[in-house]
Amino acid sequence: MNHVIKLIIKGISYSQTQTGAYALILEEEVGGRKLPIIIGSFEAQSIALALEKDITPPRPLTHDLFLSLGKEFQFNVKAVYIYKLEDGVFYSNIVFVDDKGQVAEIDSRTSDAIALAIRFSAPIYAYTEVVEKAGIHLEEIREEEESINQAIQQIEDEISTITADIDYSEWTDSELEEAMKKAVMEEDYEMAARYRDELDKRTN
Repeated sequence: MNHVIKLIIKGISYSQTQTGAYALILEEEVGGRKLPIIIGSFEAQSIALALEKDITPPRPLTHDLFLSLGKEFQFNVKAVYIYKLEDGVFYSNIVFVDDKGQVAEIDSRTSDAIALAIRFSAPIYAYTEVVEKAGIHLEEIREEEESINQAIQQIEDEISTITADIDYSEWTDSELEEAMKKAVMEEDYEMAARYRDELDKRTN
């Protein structure tokens, strides 16, 4: 029987190594090891939108469609398992269960699996050997580049510090709300999140 480690989503950062790609950072729920997974811009957007509960796209994304299908046909995502790491690619399975308790396990890209896990509020697990292998791989490149702790810290800094290049001090709440709605309609979800964060600051 394979031992698994529960993971949580730490954040998403623009990849400094691959143009047009993002780094999804998963972290052990208990422990400090992290798994950086390179994903595409569409998948990053879908995951970010699922995490940003206050922002709803004008039309459902592909992963939102799966959630609607699940509600309509009474099936749910029970869990996601990252079961293999090969040539830098993470492989995952999604475990579905219907209202009668019938279970099906389907192979999936890790980015899609996680996008669905968030929407269905399902846990994310990785086999122990995957976490250990990823950790070992990251330790090996430490000698050639910077330490993995420094690299992760840079990623976390990018995640936690959204560029503050706009002064919102003279904006009214209604102006921010209108700007957020406009950004969502134009599918500029990064700017919509910034407007939402500014509104949240004022509320708190």
